[in-house]
Parts: sequence; C-alpha cells; structure tokens
Amino acid sequence: MVTYARRVDEDLVFKALADPVRRLLLDALFERDGRALGELEAVVAEHVEMTRFGVAKHLRLLEAAGLVTTRKVGRVKEHYLNPVPVQQIHRRWIGKYTDRARTADALIDLKERLEDKDPS
Repeated sequence: MVTYARRVDEDLVFKALADPVRRLLLDALFERDGRALGELEAVVAEHVEMTRFGVAKHLRLLEAAGLVTTRKVGRVKEHYLNPVPVQQIHRRWIGKYTDRARTADALIDLKERLEDKDPS
C-alpha cells in the first residue's frame, strides 16, 4: 500500500467525505485494500443502483482529494485507502477542540446534576 503526505485541499476532502457512496467506497477499502473497480462496483451495488461509470467517477473524486491512491497491475487498476488526509483533517478540526470538549462535558454534567436536584 502506498500512502503519502501532501498538502490537503480540505475543501476536496470534505466534499469527498460528504457523499454516502464515497464513504461506502472508503469503508470497503478500509476493510480490504487493493480492490479493482469491478469489486468496488459490486460493493456499491449491494446498497444503491449505480453504473460502473458512476462508481469510477466517485473514485476519481476520492483520488483527487488524496483519499485513494491507485496502482496499475497489468490491465487492472488497484485502489488503496490513503488515511493521511483524514488524519490531517482530524488534527486541524477535531484534535484542537478535545481539551475544550472535556471542559464543556464537565459543564454539561454539572448543569444536568443541578437540574435533576429535587428542590424539596
């Protein structure tokens, strides 16, 4: 599997992750890397009706976002998950809020305890 770090175009990554079919494709590659278009088309067909061309179009967008890499093996193009852009998004948009989330959780817990107290 080839993964690489490059500057993430966050808009492309978010756009890629916004679609349920593309998330399905990423989940399939997470389960098993190195799948050909035909295999991925079968995975999608289990959930929605879509042509081979439609699946290929989704894969191209995932590749443009850096979430999928490919490798030619003979006449077959194998697709691999690249988790680096997701991790970069996590660091940028989720990780930095973790400390604040703990504080917010504590305040929510306190609020709920105070509201649940019986005034009598």
